[in-house]
Amino acid sequence: MTTLDIMLPYYGDVSLMQTAVRSILAQSDPNWRLTVVDDGKEPDVPGWFEQLGDERVSYQRNEQNLGVTGNYRKCLGLVREEHFVMMGTDDVMLPDYVATVRAALAANPGIGMVQPGVQVIDGDGVPTEGLADQAKKRIYAPKVNGSRVMGGEELATNLLRGNWLFFPSICWRTEAVRSIGFRDNLEVTQDLALVIDLLQAGERMLISDTVCFQYRRHAVSISSKQAFTGARFAEANRFFQDVADRLDEHGWPKAAKASRLHLSSRIHALTMLPGALKNRQSDGAKTLLRHVAGNDVR
Repeated sequence: MTTLDIMLPYYGDVSLMQTAVRSILAQSDPNWRLTVVDDGKEPDVPGWFEQLGDERVSYQRNEQNLGVTGNYRKCLGLVREEHFVMMGTDDVMLPDYVATVRAALAANPGIGMVQPGVQVIDGDGVPTEGLADQAKKRIYAPKVNGSRVMGGEELATNLLRGNWLFFPSICWRTEAVRSIGFRDNLEVTQDLALVIDLLQAGERMLISDTVCFQYRRHAVSISSKQAFTGARFAEANRFFQDVADRLDEHGWPKAAKASRLHLSSRIHALTMLPGALKNRQSDGAKTLLRHVAGNDVR
């Protein structure tokens, strides 16, 4: 089997990025290649990568800031192998991540996506499970004993009811993603948009219950900041309405209905209301209330 390309579009906390890189270096399966594309200006980062001395690790810094989607696109263009991971710079690979994913790919030739088991951690690296993650695991995520392959309208409907995926942990088939690409007008819903597009194109996902990745959830993320202002949910509404129309045309009425209802997103907006009010985001609170009621302006 081929080497796994690990792409790290980097911007942000240096120490968390270094933790992510060290977790890759500690993989039990050595068949990986790491490419870091730095979208920031931290002065000591290039020197830190130079001293690693591992030929599997390559580092480059963008001359100009490309932003989240722009850096994703650049990373995608640099992928050389058949499969890749677009890892978050504050996340952690447990030692058997590469081994687990490569075994899943070997057992399921041609699979478009692999979603392994994920443990959520907080900013300090301590395992945590808030209400949103409990809902992902217990309500929205399909039941899996070992592994399960899903696709088509079944998986699209499931994900549009409640997105339980962890984007930085997913392994992707390179050519499938390149044929779709990343959308210009999305940020916090970019992951779900890509998966729905891939499902419409006929790709399938293998879901494994083997926990081999740690996803860091903390209050300084882009999505958390935008949630209090309501920006996250304004984007989400545009996405869900657009997808519903496209899925109707595609002949997937159940998935289209789930997208128009977007119940989990509305519940999420409700949980963000106290934070918006506490942070004196009155306009954000109004946007959140409209989203909760399903009365967003398209």
